[in-house]
Order: sequence, then structure tokens, then C-alpha cells
Amino acid sequence: MELKFSHIDILVKDLQTACDYYQKTLNAQISKTFTWMRDDLHVVYAVVKMNTEHFMLVQPFSGNLKNLLDTKGEGTIYRHCYSTPDIEKAFDELAANGVQPEDENGNLILRENLNSPSGIRIIWLPKRFGEFSIEILEEQGLKEFMHEAFQ
Repeated sequence: MELKFSHIDILVKDLQTACDYYQKTLNAQISKTFTWMRDDLHVVYAVVKMNTEHFMLVQPFSGNLKNLLDTKGEGTIYRHCYSTPDIEKAFDELAANGVQPEDENGNLILRENLNSPSGIRIIWLPKRFGEFSIEILEEQGLKEFMHEAFQ
């Protein structure tokens, strides 16, 4: 499977405070703020960018990430994210290896339903080691999202 590391996701209690901190201390660029809602998951998030490197700060209001924040605390890195040029091929390879991709809420996802609230086609591997998650995003959609995020 062709994968390239993209970013990590970090839980925060106050998105604006966290963004201000990284902007001031690292001279980072901060993206627009985005909202993600699906099923019982509701978060706001922003991208922190330094040169070509970036990570996402995520403030959850409900769902499994709110529970994780309440349990593990602020600063928890809960997800590694990768991009792939062909999300359907990645889906097929996972399925051929006996892995059923999921959505962000742990629900089984079908190959024809890879769209997400962000507009990027995404799949998640089932969580096998605690709350750690791996996300695979379609490369072109991620590039377009990042471009829009900093406009």
C-alpha cells in the first residue's frame, strides 16, 4: 500500500488557546477553524503549520473523542494520519488483508461511502491498541483541503 505520513491529531480543551500558543511560541501559521459533525461526534479543529510540517488540534464537544479527552486529558495524541494517491485501492488492499475499514465512529464503512464531513475521502483502521487510530486520506483531497485551510 502506498502511504505517506501526513500529520497527527492532538486533543485540546480550548482550541483558540492552543492555536494562540503555537502561533506565538513557534511562529506557526494557523488555519481556519473547521467543524466536524457525524453521528454523535462533534469537534472543531484547526491545522497548525510550520514550513511543510503540520498537525491538527482538535477540541471535542461530544462523542468518543470527548470521552477520550475527559479520560486521558489534553495533549493526547490519538491519531496518526497518512495519505494515499488511491483511497479505493487502499480500501481494497485492507479488505484483502482481512481488515474492514471504519469511519471515525468505529462503524463499518463501505468502499462506495468514503466521503467525510471535511470533503476528503477517508478511511480508518479499526482500533486494535487502546484508543490509538490510523487514518488514511486521499492525497488529492488532502492537498485541496490544506490549500483551502490557509486561504
